[in-house]
Amino acid sequence: MMSERTDWTAVRERRISRRAMLGLGARAGIGAAGLALVGCGGESDSSAARAEPGPPRTVGGHTVARQWNEELLTAIRGDFPAPTVHARNLFHLSVAMYDAWTAYDPTALGYLVREKADTGGMSATEIAAARDEAISFAAYRLLRSRFNEAVWTRAGVDGRLRSLGYDPSMTDTAGDTPSARGNRIAAAVIDHGLGDGANEQGRYADNSGYAPVNLPLPFKRAAEDGLVVPMTDPNRWQALAFDSRITQNAIELGESVQDFIGPHWGAVTPFALRPAPGSDVSWSAVDPGPPPLLGGDSDAAFRAGVEVVLRLSSELTLESGNTIDLSPSVSGNRPLGTHEDRGYPENPITGRPYPPNVMPLADCGRVIAEFWADGPDSETPPGHWNVLANEVSEDPALEKRIGGLGPVLDDLEWDVKLYLALNGAVHDAAIAGWGAKAYYDYVRPISIVRYMAERGQSSDAGAASFDPQGLMLRPGLVELITPETTRPGARHERLAGREGEIAVRAWSAEAGGVTWIRGETWMPYQADTFVTPAFAAYPSGHSTFSRAAAEVLAAFTGSAFFPGGLGTFTARRHRYLEFDRGPSVDVTLQWATYFDAADEAGISRLYGGIHVPADDFAGRIMGSRIGKDAYARALEVFAATAT
Repeated sequence: MMSERTDWTAVRERRISRRAMLGLGARAGIGAAGLALVGCGGESDSSAARAEPGPPRTVGGHTVARQWNEELLTAIRGDFPAPTVHARNLFHLSVAMYDAWTAYDPTALGYLVREKADTGGMSATEIAAARDEAISFAAYRLLRSRFNEAVWTRAGVDGRLRSLGYDPSMTDTAGDTPSARGNRIAAAVIDHGLGDGANEQGRYADNSGYAPVNLPLPFKRAAEDGLVVPMTDPNRWQALAFDSRITQNAIELGESVQDFIGPHWGAVTPFALRPAPGSDVSWSAVDPGPPPLLGGDSDAAFRAGVEVVLRLSSELTLESGNTIDLSPSVSGNRPLGTHEDRGYPENPITGRPYPPNVMPLADCGRVIAEFWADGPDSETPPGHWNVLANEVSEDPALEKRIGGLGPVLDDLEWDVKLYLALNGAVHDAAIAGWGAKAYYDYVRPISIVRYMAERGQSSDAGAASFDPQGLMLRPGLVELITPETTRPGARHERLAGREGEIAVRAWSAEAGGVTWIRGETWMPYQADTFVTPAFAAYPSGHSTFSRAAAEVLAAFTGSAFFPGGLGTFTARRHRYLEFDRGPSVDVTLQWATYFDAADEAGISRLYGGIHVPADDFAGRIMGSRIGKDAYARALEVFAATAT
C-alpha cells in the first residue's frame, strides 16, 4: 500500500515471471528454506522433531496470523480467479485463527469453536507459544483442505508449518495439546463449510439452476469473420467464447466458453447479513434495485453509461496531452454513490495542504485500471484489501486500538480481530454482490457495445444504418463510416471497405493505443486472454468488496484516513503496465482515505471497460451497509465472554 514499504513493481514482476514457468509456476511467498524442507508432492516427514515451547514465532516481525494470511494470499494468486470462493477462504481462515486465539484467552469466546485450554501453571511465554501453535495448525489444516490438489500450495503450507518449528504429521484431534486443538478447530471450520451453501463438495459448481439467456459471444471472431451472434436480451449477461484462454495459474485451456462463476452464492451462509423484513434472502436488505436498461424508462441512463465507458477508453492516449491532478486536494472525498470529487482542504494529520500530483490522463487511467485489475495472477479484490490492511497494520504511525479507543493491542490480537472483521465483510460482500449479479443478470460492456454497434446508429432516423437500439453518434467518439471519412488521409482511412458501419475511437490492443476501430470489434482495456470476468456485471464486485473493506478499516482503526493522512502507490516509468506500454512517467496514486481508495477501485473498472457507472454506484452503496454491519457484528463477537 505505502510505496516506501511495498515494492509493488517487484510483486508485478514476480507475477509475470510465473507465467513463463512450467506447470503451476513459481510461488511468490515461499522462501528457499521452506521449499528445501518438502518434497515435490509436499507430503510431511513424520520423523521431523516437534519444537519445544518457546516465544511466539515471527518472521520479519510478523505474527503467525499474518504469516498464514500471507500464505493464503499466495495460494489465491496461483488459483482460479473466483472472488467468491476466495472471500470465503479468507473468512474461514480468519475464523479458524480467531477461534484458536480465543482458546488461550481467559474470557473471549470463539466464533464457531468455544473451547478453552487449561493454562494453569503455564507462564505467559508458554501460553503465547501454545497459542501460536494452535493458530498454525488450525490454519494449516484448513488451507491443506481447501488447496489439496494444488502442488505448489501444498508445498508452501507444509514449508510454512515446518519453518515455524511444527510437524505436519501431528494429526491428532484428541487431547489438550495445541496441535490437537488447532486440528479440532480446523475440522469444525471445514465441517461448517460443507454445509454453508457454497457447494464445496461439488467444486463450487452452480446448483441453483441458472442458465444464460444469450448464446456465447465468440471473442473477436463475431466481428472479424462477419459472424453475428444475436442477443435474445441485450440487457442480460452473455458469456464469451475464446479460441484460447489462459487460466490464472498459467494453464492454457484452448477453446472454451465462460461459465457464470457463483450464481448460487447468494444462498451461502453470511457473517452479518440479515434479510429484509418478510424476506428469506440474506442480502435482501442491501438489494440495490434494478440497473438501467436498454429501452424503456431508463434507456437514457443506460446509453449515458455506455458512453462513459467509450469516452474513458478514448482517453487512454498520450497524444491528447491531457493531464489530471490526483492530489487529495482536488481528488476524492466523494459523496457515496457519485463521481463528484470534492477533495480536502488539508491533510488532517499534518495540518498542511496536499501538494499537486499532476500526470498524463492516459497514464493515470491505465495505471488505475491495472493496479486494481485483480484478475488472473492476483489476490482477487478480497485479497487485495487484505494486502492493503496488512500494510496499514505495519505503519508505525498506527496505534493498534480498536476503533481508535481503549488499550493498545499486541500485534497478534490486532491481526486476528482485524482479519475476522475485514474478511467477514468481504465474505458478505461476495454473498450480496453475487446474489444480486445472478438475480439481475446484467450485461457487460463488451457485449452491449458490440451489439449496439452492430445494430447501427440511433441518432438520425434519416441517415444510414439507423436502428433504435444502435449507438448514439458523438463527433470524435462514435461516428458513421462513410466514403468521405475513409478517403486517403481521412480519419477512418484504415476502415475503408466498412462504409455504413459504426466507428468508435477507443483503445486497441492491436494498434497499441487509441485509434478509430469498428464498434463491433471494441474490447476493454484488459489482457486479450481474459477480457471480462465470467459473471454478470451488476453490481460491481470491485466496488462492493472495496467499500465494505474500507468501512471496516475506517471503523477498526478509528479513522477514515490512512496513517499519516496519505496512502500511495508508485508505478515506475516504463516498468509497470502489462496491457500496454508505459506509463510514460512515474505515476503515483494517492488516497487520503480508505473510501477514496475504494472509490478508485470502482472507477478503475470503468477505465478497464468492465463496468458502467451504474454497476459502480450500486456496489459502493451496498458495500457501505455491508461493511458497517460486518464491523458491528465483529464487535459483538469480540465482546462475547465466557461466564
